[in-house]
Amino acid sequence: MSNDMQTTPAREPEAPATGDRAALHYAVPPVDVFEDEGSITLLADLPGVNHERLGVRVDGDNLVIEGTAEVPAPAAIEMVYGEARLAAYRREFTLSRELDSSRIEAQLKDGVLRLVIPKSEEARPRRIEVRVG
Repeated sequence: MSNDMQTTPAREPEAPATGDRAALHYAVPPVDVFEDEGSITLLADLPGVNHERLGVRVDGDNLVIEGTAEVPAPAAIEMVYGEARLAAYRREFTLSRELDSSRIEAQLKDGVLRLVIPKSEEARPRRIEVRVG
């Protein structure tokens, strides 16, 4: 992988207005990054996160992924013990200026977020014609 993208550790967010400190802990989702001549493709595992609970944004040179997983339970049943809790995910990347963040494509399918970040035209490899004479 080139230096087009760097991972940044998740920062501790500001406390919500309610003062609930439990909401401040995030899981860091595993991510695979692939590169070809024209783009970077990022695959992030976000099990249990649906479209309504997913946020993807570019803030300056940072790409931020945030999501909250929901574990569905029947309304008439009371949980007496549970290991699968509501999970909040957050991951942040620093984007190279060689990437065109205005043209990012995002798709969420089966708990996997796929982001395709095109390289700018100037950053793409190109062949230069050499004339004789």
